Amino acid sequence: MTRVRRGYIARRRRTKICLFASTFIGAHSRLTRTATQQKMRALVSSHRDRGRQKRDFRRLWITRINAAARENWVFYSYSKLIHNLYKKQLLLNRKILAQIAISNKNCLYMISNKIGK
Repeated sequence: MTRVRRGYIARRRRTKICLFASTFIGAHSRLTRTATQQKMRALVSSHRDRGRQKRDFRRLWITRINAAARENWVFYSYSKLIHNLYKKQLLLNRKILAQIAISNKNCLYMISNKIGK
């Protein structure tokens, strides 16, 4: 039987995994099997945390708006502010309202006067 020389495909696959795992610590960056496992784990985490990041930022924005509303006596709470915004059909999302609350509190006060208490 003739000798079979192994091709470059397996080596290319391992090289690709090692490049992905090059920043991992210890055996996770050196050994092929553990690097493969860590790569799968990293990809799962990144997929999960992209959705998580959206939730976290929304919570942050809501907290900032609520703090600004209570501080300036614009409204007694965040929920009343948002409710009145919807009633008056002012389409401002939470991200924009949070930026206004941080950078220009007078503007938030003007918006609250516009929609009424």
